[in-house]
Amino acid sequence: MGKENSVEQGFEKLLFASRWLLAPVYLGLVVALGLLVVVFLRELFHYLPMALEMSDEKVILLILSLIDLALAGNLLLIVIFSGYENFVSKLDLDGESDRPDWMGKIDFSGLKIKLIASIVAISTIQLLKQFMEVGKEAGVSPVELRWLIALHLTFVFSGVMMAVMDWLKARSKSCD
Repeated sequence: MGKENSVEQGFEKLLFASRWLLAPVYLGLVVALGLLVVVFLRELFHYLPMALEMSDEKVILLILSLIDLALAGNLLLIVIFSGYENFVSKLDLDGESDRPDWMGKIDFSGLKIKLIASIVAISTIQLLKQFMEVGKEAGVSPVELRWLIALHLTFVFSGVMMAVMDWLKARSKSCD
């Protein structure tokens, strides 16, 4: 009986240690964040010399693109920090004074809500950019626009349903 227990304990320790297999995934996301910064700076420096000649509409499209990249970066940070802390190990940053308030407090449910909210925001910006192209020669076709709206509404609906499920789950726990 003791040998079976030690085998089980060894197996459970192995399973628990396997969470570290995710560490390279989060490191890869840090590299992806670096790539996002490169793309952001490339866009910014590409259009900066043209700033005085750009139309209002072109400036708005550029700003929307930069906001879109910033939201994607925020999304990456949320996934990196929350995912690492929820699934791999707690970040030991006791001396850090600028640690975001949400770090270490967001659970998997909160992570899902933040993710879908970021996706909806990114989708909204993409849709807004396409609306600004309506009526132009190379603009988006009505069929493409309908698909973009349908996709956006799907993201919104998914977010609302996730929030409702989390609310129901929290409510059922408070009733127990």
